[in-house]
Amino acid sequence: MIELRHHVLTFSFPEVHQEARCSISFSRTLRIPDDDRDHPLPPGLGNFPLHHVDDYGDRLPKLWSDHGGVFMPMYQAEALWISFGGGFRSYPMAVKVAAGKVDAVTGQPFRNELNRRPQDYVVIPDQPWLDGFCVRKGLIRQFVAMPLGQGYTAEEQLTGAAEHGGLQIVVHPMKASRYERLRAKWRERYESGVVYCAIPDSSGMGLAPGGRMRQEIYSDDYGFSAWERDVRSRCFVHLLNSGQYRTVTGFAPPYEPPTAADYTEAGLPWFEYFDADLEALEGAPRLDRLDSVGARRVKEGKTPLDGGENVEPKPTQIKRLRKSQVVRDGSTAW
Repeated sequence: MIELRHHVLTFSFPEVHQEARCSISFSRTLRIPDDDRDHPLPPGLGNFPLHHVDDYGDRLPKLWSDHGGVFMPMYQAEALWISFGGGFRSYPMAVKVAAGKVDAVTGQPFRNELNRRPQDYVVIPDQPWLDGFCVRKGLIRQFVAMPLGQGYTAEEQLTGAAEHGGLQIVVHPMKASRYERLRAKWRERYESGVVYCAIPDSSGMGLAPGGRMRQEIYSDDYGFSAWERDVRSRCFVHLLNSGQYRTVTGFAPPYEPPTAADYTEAGLPWFEYFDADLEALEGAPRLDRLDSVGARRVKEGKTPLDGGENVEPKPTQIKRLRKSQVVRDGSTAW
């Protein structure tokens, strides 16, 4: 079952386990410079508003009604990151993320089923967020919204067509038996349960690869057999530009986000995320070969997008709490 509450998607599987639930939201963020440098994680600037497709079906393309799901507004060239909520010891889920039905982890055509080799999903809560396409080990290309039909999106570069756009999310829960064993280990190791957390049919938007960012996409630490591969929930997240959003809903779109240069000049923080317990995936050469938005504009002889000036952020490191809370007593006498 999927529910939309306060602009957050909640996936739950009561038929598997009463605690089998997770939340997914989409955060507005800075578009990092597309300058072939490796940037730290930009901040979240609040969630994008999400709306039920069924509430506005007569004003949206028919295909969107067929797909169901939700929609949200994005400015052209605006960036987003996906937040996976639930906390460190929440019920584990295997989550597949695609943009225009291109898998964001492998670059392969989207499929509902989980694939082990190569791993085509992220594991939550181990993976707290996803900012873009996994291109190399420890590096992603930021998700950046661009209109379909202009050749920028990952979908168009890999398939030659501007057919789907948007985001596709599929969630598979962990098997209840595996979760119960995992929870038993937690009870042994921890004293407390508190831990850290009407428009034309062809007018949609898709996600293109933007600037390069330091972010690890973690390998599955539980093993492929841990997942309920025949149990899943799917959600299509459609994208409207700001003008279309006002036309469809009558609401004003969110304010335009600041540029990375404005944000950095104000002395606000950037971030690095570090987890020593987990191994990162190698990345997808298929995605690494795609043109970023900036590179494609150079090829086409166009000027760079506004707001792409170079910045020199000083990131703050966020460290994941250790899975084991045993205190090491050291090897030197004292």
